[in-house]
Order: sequence, then structure tokens, then C-alpha cells
Amino acid sequence: MSTREIRSAVDGGLIQKACQGAYLARGAPDENVRAVARGGRLTCVSLLRLKGVFVARAGGLHTHLARTATQPAVDPEDAVHRQRLLRPVHPRASEVSILDALHHAMLCQDLPDAVASLDSALQGRLVSHTDVDELFRVLPARLKRARRLVDARAEAGPETLVRLMAVALGFCVESQVLIPGVGRVDLLLDGWIIVECDSKAFHEDWEAQRRDHRRDQVAAARGYVRYRPIAEDILFHPETVEDALRGLRELTPRVPKTGRMVRA
Repeated sequence: MSTREIRSAVDGGLIQKACQGAYLARGAPDENVRAVARGGRLTCVSLLRLKGVFVARAGGLHTHLARTATQPAVDPEDAVHRQRLLRPVHPRASEVSILDALHHAMLCQDLPDAVASLDSALQGRLVSHTDVDELFRVLPARLKRARRLVDARAEAGPETLVRLMAVALGFCVESQVLIPGVGRVDLLLDGWIIVECDSKAFHEDWEAQRRDHRRDQVAAARGYVRYRPIAEDILFHPETVEDALRGLRELTPRVPKTGRMVRA
């Protein structure tokens, strides 16, 4: 575009100026505009959250810069990534690929949070298992063991976080199990402890609560114990959830009165 055409597009509200020589479509996310203004592209948890991927703690703006680019002035909570991209993008792109954002997030987040982001991206079909295998091939050795922890069946980030807590405590964990007479449950620990990770709104309608209570009643009649941690505690008070799981771990194991369980 010529200078005149660019000026006309800006005046007409079609594009907006991010920095000298860089323009984005009008209405582009503020995060993309800020990343381009710093001479880079949006990445890591900042991009993942925009794309609907679970992010436990987003923090400041995460920008990818070329290795030779000058370091911009950033706020303390912001982050700059300079790793070589796995999926090269157009020189004028305002964001990296989802796979590269996940790569940066694996290096940037705590391991449980990073695995939860991977589960979420797989569940949302933003990446494939082949993509994830490619990602783990380039990760440091200390992170490669996390590949076995990734589970695309997880339907929400808090579910992944509780699953990883349970695995660390020594439970045998099954995900998304269909129990005859009870229905599908998020997690089944040691074959008899049902865990439902409640990420619903605090004021759920009464009919939904009645259905849940009746499911709990059927589960109890068949010898299951049910635990329902809420997302607020999973994300911000994980020690209370871990304490609850430890308490359950000390209970005498039971054999539920039900038919064969089926993974959903």
C-alpha cells in the first residue's frame, strides 16, 4: 500500500497504527497491538488465553522477539521470548502459531499449569497429538517426562490440575469414566473415589443442583465416595484440595456395587 492509501485506511477506520511502519486491522485485540508496538508478536499465555486455551495465571504481556531484536522496555510482569519458532509465520503477523505459544508456555509456566494448557489445546482441537509430539522433541530433558501426563480427555483446566495432584499422591487415576447408573465423572481414583471438578458459576440453577445431588445419592448407594472441589480452591488454594485428597487416600478402599466401568 502507498503512504496515501495507508493514511486513507487509518482515517477511514479500517486499520490502526501499532508503531512506526506497523498497522493492524481495526478491532484487533489490544494484546496484539501492544506486542507489535514492541517490535514483536503475541505469544505464550497471552495468546493462548485469547484463543480460549486454559491459562491458570496469565500475568503480563508475553511477546516473541527475533533473537537479534533490541530488547524493549517492558513492565516487570511482562515476558519476552526469543526461541526459534517451530512454525514460521508471515513477517508481518501479529502473533505466533498456537504450537509456538504452547512451546513458550511450557517453558514459562509451572509444570501442572503447562500440562493443563496442553490438555485444553488438545481438547479444543487447536493442536493434534502429532503437534504435541513435535513440541516435546524440542523441550529440555527436564520437561520431556511430562508427555505421559498430557490427557486430551480433560474437559477443563481445573480437572487437569486435580488429576496431577492425585497422580502425585499415588492414586490410580482414570479420566472421564462412565459409571452405570451414575453417568460420566471427571476422575475416578482407585476405582471408588469420584472427583467432580466444579467449574460452574457459583449460583447454579436449582434444577442442575438437584441432578447433581441425585447423582451423588446413587453413587453413595453403590459404595462410591464423591468429592467436589470448586475451581476457586483448585486455582487459588490448591493446598486445601491436596489436603482433602490426602484424607481420602487414608480411607479404607471399597469395592463399589456396580457393573463394569467404561471410559467415556
